[in-house]
Amino acid sequence: MTHFLAPDLIHFILTVTFGFLIGLEIRSYREHFHPDKPQDFFGTARTYTFVAILGYLFYRLDPDRLILYTTVLIGLTMLYAIFYASKVREGRHSILLYLVLLSVYAFGPLTQRFPLWMPALLFVLIVFLLNAKSAISRFALHVNTYEFETLGKMVLLSAVILPILPDTRVLPYIPLSPFKIWLAVVVISAISYGGYLAQKYFFPNRGYFLTGIIGGTYSSTATTVVLARKARQMGGNPLIDAGIIAATAVMYLRLIVVAFVFNVTVGMKLLVPFLILSVLGILFSLLYIRQGKAAEGTPDFVDNNPLELKTAFAFAFLFVLMMMVTTYVTHHYGIEGLKVLSFAAGLTDIDPFVLSLLTGKYTVGMEQIVSAIVIAAGSNNLLKALYALWFGGPKVTWRSALWIMVLGILTIAYGLYI
Repeated sequence: MTHFLAPDLIHFILTVTFGFLIGLEIRSYREHFHPDKPQDFFGTARTYTFVAILGYLFYRLDPDRLILYTTVLIGLTMLYAIFYASKVREGRHSILLYLVLLSVYAFGPLTQRFPLWMPALLFVLIVFLLNAKSAISRFALHVNTYEFETLGKMVLLSAVILPILPDTRVLPYIPLSPFKIWLAVVVISAISYGGYLAQKYFFPNRGYFLTGIIGGTYSSTATTVVLARKARQMGGNPLIDAGIIAATAVMYLRLIVVAFVFNVTVGMKLLVPFLILSVLGILFSLLYIRQGKAAEGTPDFVDNNPLELKTAFAFAFLFVLMMMVTTYVTHHYGIEGLKVLSFAAGLTDIDPFVLSLLTGKYTVGMEQIVSAIVIAAGSNNLLKALYALWFGGPKVTWRSALWIMVLGILTIAYGLYI
């Protein structure tokens, strides 16, 4: 069809269509959110259609100097200023309609200078934002504003600082460049933050089992501690045991994702055994779901953002430190030394150690690196079993601790076998 119509006609039709639809959307917005205040709205659907037409015509008449286009824009602004002055006197200060008016006026240049997706995207965004008023208000009331500050700092470090970091080695004992070191930090932080947001905002009424699954995506250890404390408060609940075991099961899936991101070869070798261990963990947790109490509650998680800058810098430091320690151990003590180190690293935060294995260059083979990651994961399970007993009490969380310990022993045994 476009072959039979002049490009200018197509652009004009698109401009008029978008302007008219936005006008209808403004009317719908008024009737839905402000049915008793029609005097607060500037123009009708026809008004916005004419504004779109004016934007198209005056841009088309003078596309280089934009004198006519700018003059009409100033005129529309003055008209709205008169309307806005009366609103201010009545205590209403919103400029939403003016912003929509400017967007409609810009449809003309957009349809002529850009592909169809650009004005279409603007149209969709306007409609979405107008209809999302209630959702945005609820989100603003419940969101922790400090998280935006933290996220903004992380975006600065990842999108601004990361590209300017040198991609060459700086220290002889560290086989990675500063760029790749910080890239690893960004990836791990993004995975952790995604799980944190899902747990806090997308599943606010989560149960214990779902808490364990989602919590395992960013910290199975922290999730184990929180659920164990909750179990102690309640005097025990099989559903909490299921959640604790599920967190460890998801940890295996998380390690698979991390491995594939940084080293596909290692990821392929970990895929089958970690999937089997994860399925075993889920099956163990399912044993206790039907035994859970009917009045299931929601654990009170501390509002602890895993994307804080101090956490990111601490992770970067541990990452570099573990890489240096791993290089030293593999160089002087070989495979046996690496196995001992992997077991010890599992008793702490295993992410820095796992990343150092996935991204570093050592004097051991690929099988030994896979073995070290598996042993570290198993050792970390033993630590979580002890945490479950300590924070929950042996009489309360012994079941979840037992199955996590079984998973840990199986994991370590496989790591020593390969």
